Amino acid sequence: MKEFGFVRVGSIVPKLYLANPIKNALEIINQVKKAHEKGAAIVTTPELSLTGYTCGDLFLQDKLLDEAEKALEKVLEETKDLDIITILGMPIRHNNQLFNCAIVIEKGKILGIVPKTALPNYSEFYERRWFSSSKDLKTNEVELLGQLVPISSNLLFQDTKKSEFTFGIEICEDLWTVMPPSDYHALAGATIIFNLSSSNDIVGKHDYRKNLVAMESAKTISSYVYCSSGMMESSSDILFGGASMIYENGSKLAENERFQLDSNLITADIDVFKLASDRRKNKSFMNNGSTLDYKVIKVNVSDNIKNLQRKYKEYPFVPTGEEEKNKRCEEILEIQSSALARRLLQLGNSKCVIGISGGLDSTLAFLVIVKAYLKLNRDPKDIIGITMPGFGTTGRTYENAISLVKEYGATLKEISIKDSASLHMKDIGLDENDRSVTYENIQARERTQILMDVANMEHGIVIGTGDLSELALGWCTYNGDHMSMYAVNTSIPKTLVRYLVKWVANTSSGTRKKILDDILSTPISPELLPPDEAGNLVQKTESSIGPYVLHDFFLYHFLRYGATPKKIYFLACHTFKNSFKEEEIKKWLKVFIKRFFTQQFKRNSLPDGVKVGSISLSPRGDLRMPSDADYEAFLED
Repeated sequence: MKEFGFVRVGSIVPKLYLANPIKNALEIINQVKKAHEKGAAIVTTPELSLTGYTCGDLFLQDKLLDEAEKALEKVLEETKDLDIITILGMPIRHNNQLFNCAIVIEKGKILGIVPKTALPNYSEFYERRWFSSSKDLKTNEVELLGQLVPISSNLLFQDTKKSEFTFGIEICEDLWTVMPPSDYHALAGATIIFNLSSSNDIVGKHDYRKNLVAMESAKTISSYVYCSSGMMESSSDILFGGASMIYENGSKLAENERFQLDSNLITADIDVFKLASDRRKNKSFMNNGSTLDYKVIKVNVSDNIKNLQRKYKEYPFVPTGEEEKNKRCEEILEIQSSALARRLLQLGNSKCVIGISGGLDSTLAFLVIVKAYLKLNRDPKDIIGITMPGFGTTGRTYENAISLVKEYGATLKEISIKDSASLHMKDIGLDENDRSVTYENIQARERTQILMDVANMEHGIVIGTGDLSELALGWCTYNGDHMSMYAVNTSIPKTLVRYLVKWVANTSSGTRKKILDDILSTPISPELLPPDEAGNLVQKTESSIGPYVLHDFFLYHFLRYGATPKKIYFLACHTFKNSFKEEEIKKWLKVFIKRFFTQQFKRNSLPDGVKVGSISLSPRGDLRMPSDADYEAFLED
């Protein structure tokens, strides 16, 4: 899994024995062994986990500090044969001061010590009574259990083979400051941040804490592993709930249940390559003049993952959850229609001309035009929907196209392309029984010519209907359906097109819902080949180029995160293991790679169209790619 950028991290909230470091060590050892069995490579415990956070003035007793060192020695001895990095919280004596520290250990060795910087001394907190800040350090090395160890807040721990596997540490209050140490850790290369915390629970604080962790992970484009002390801390005046959570770039991967009496462990698989890719693409990420000198400590991040724990969405472009679905669908249609409305305002009283096929793409584009006209308070009669029956048009799509235009009060025109296409085939000498791509493209270009000419006649513009998936695969006729005056679907993948039309159908009623439901149940087809004797479709797009659910998955991970084809194949096999065989996935991934590279010339001459999501193929902004790039290395991968 490491070759694909995955590392499993863990957060341990151990059952605490307050002021009894040896018992705490035994409990932590047991949990570390469980984490190792689960395949975790790096785990953390809470702040001052070997002693407890609420020891108070006992921190001034040498006996407690001596016992803490014995407990550390016990953990070192008992975990030295485990291929796992453990981060422990304990007090450290150094230069006539006491520091609240995170201790990083691996196979019996102490790799580094990170002291806490921000010491809360307000409300229920009074840490400065016992501890000094990392800013008060006089030297950067300390002898502990016979080992000379670096001690500094500016330590990073980096894998010996892959530099992307780098982590940094901050402690509790450090996160709550205006510029947390994790900001600087991330700028210096840390993709994972661990926070050893002791954060008490009061009403409303947990949501704020989660938002803080989520925002810090998003701001630093990192994974953030947060681990706080549990219920067995002293409850004299406050209660600790043992909050534990793991976020990646603002998204929650794992969270525990608070207020548990026993130890608990959560793990999650972090994709550090994905984080590194996002940072490289975000040219503002390193736009910060403030840098710190870091000492980088080399570690061996293990590759213990047997089966990937995290799940990936089969439909990465499609929102999940009822509330999220409604919010996102409404926003997407608002962006599409508002962009079109802006263009129409610029053009004055231009009408909109659109080819209506009875398929999903033209349906969505038509609904967007209707919404734009409502926004502009314009008469839908100025929307000219043209159905252009050809050799492959079926009765079902024909009737749906006509019904859709009429139902929304637009102007309907019917212009058959059969005679003109037949004449053109005769003119160029194409046999009437030919069923090659030329036969298909003649029809597509004839339809586009009709749309353009009617737009001229009506002082209007042609609205393009092609979607993101078709553009990625080049599944459009160059200078045919590839062309328009403004394209509203170019940032909407096929799986999302279906979802949006379904959402509109579900929020409609009566005849409108019936029409949209029937369009949704119609197989995807360009309808360029004649139907069978029973009038049924014989040309189904997904039989030719593969399932759009796979292609949209490939596209998302290829462009959004720069994943290698090998990694995309792995993720697809993991995600679609119950839907597709591995050889099917490989077959269609090869199709995707070949078509994505060879069809760039079509994308280089796209008309204007609005960007809706994080992925767009516009040559004017999002995808600057040569049309003659060689895809062999990608295919070989």
